[in-house]
Amino acid sequence: MHETSSILLGSHDATSPRLALWWLRERARNVADQLDTAYAQPGRYWLRDESEHERALAYLTTGTAYQLALHDENTRYVLVAYPPGATS
Repeated sequence: MHETSSILLGSHDATSPRLALWWLRERARNVADQLDTAYAQPGRYWLRDESEHERALAYLTTGTAYQLALHDENTRYVLVAYPPGATS
């Protein structure tokens, strides 16, 4: 009943840190759109947080992965952008 499993919902090979961030924003928007309002709020806040986007871009530019997690009562969505050329 409390089994945990991971399911890959998609991936994209971006050619630059900025495109990787764009992909992450699009995926975060898709997930937030599917969550109930209360659970979507952190994702919607993140989508408007330009300073956090700049931080994510700085991570990706310097070769560090960036991760965003959203959840509801039953599911945790972990969105990860790896720097171009990095392996997961």
